[in-house]
Amino acid sequence: MLIFGIESSCDETGVALVRAEAGTAPPRLLAQALHSQVQMHESYGGVVPELASRDHIRRVLPLTHSVLQQAGCTLQQIDCLAFTRGPGLAGALLVGAGVACGMAAALGKPTLGVHHLEGHLLSPFLSADAPEFPFVALLVSGGHTQLMRVDGVGRYHLLGETIDDAAGEAFDKSAKLLGLGYPGGPALARLAERGRADAFKLPRPLLHSGDLDFSFAGLKTAVLTQVRKLGPELDARRADLAAATEAAIVEVLLKKSLAALQQTGLRRLVVAGGVGANQRLRQQLDAAAQRLGLRVHYPELHLCTDNGAMIALAAAMRWQAGLMPADARGEGYSFAVRPRWPLAQSASAEAAATA
Repeated sequence: MLIFGIESSCDETGVALVRAEAGTAPPRLLAQALHSQVQMHESYGGVVPELASRDHIRRVLPLTHSVLQQAGCTLQQIDCLAFTRGPGLAGALLVGAGVACGMAAALGKPTLGVHHLEGHLLSPFLSADAPEFPFVALLVSGGHTQLMRVDGVGRYHLLGETIDDAAGEAFDKSAKLLGLGYPGGPALARLAERGRADAFKLPRPLLHSGDLDFSFAGLKTAVLTQVRKLGPELDARRADLAAATEAAIVEVLLKKSLAALQQTGLRRLVVAGGVGANQRLRQQLDAAAQRLGLRVHYPELHLCTDNGAMIALAAAMRWQAGLMPADARGEGYSFAVRPRWPLAQSASAEAAATA
């Protein structure tokens, strides 16, 4: 089974080709290509949806040709075309969905709309240290922070999520308050390497709430308060404040993840999403895992951000699990996107549709 995946939910255009065999062996990535729009959006300080959609249109077909050339395959050899159905920017999602369904109609092949977060959640299965079910997943991206119990493909139970800002948003908004460039999260992490995490006392919202939910809006407000207090001294203290901000976010993610493992009785944690590339988070999770006898799995660094490989992988693993919808070909290859789409809801609905 050769599955072609397109990711276009936000500001990266990703395409990839994955080969899957019947059975339980993880699918294999044959080729992938990615274009980031960071430089285009940098002058605006954030993603401009209309510009993002237009750039996806320009990039997706050249990237497709590149992937096919890398893999030594032709379009006719593809067995299924997968695309990100949601969540994400509506216009950007429509580009990937339209291209995938148009190609599928021309080739007479089935299509599958994939949940963006399911792609992130399963992406560590492409790494050399692939996890095993069941596990707890910490999904930390620009717009999502969630803890999930994962018992198998399509079997997801939400344990906790953010009630306001996600961890990635806390990184980006704090970076903007500190006068750093876009994207803010990586810039803040780089600056934090030169600072002292104990230089400022910042809040850890909901750290002792007794549940597995997150909140980062109060932390952003605390950073704003410190920036105003420092005034002209900010330049000299910027690295310290960055380090304190990063430490607060990482501590909350660490403690809540460990609590989720204790609550479920599981010993395996999967970390996925763009924030999963943060080195301080990885170091502290690895240290805790060694101390407590746990296993932590991450996607390869180049698979932490949005990419087509995770979309093709998720579709391939759904096929292996027998969760490919019977009507995957669609009525006249019509399609719809889901800018807002809870992962647990999508999994239960699709499972019911294929039962």
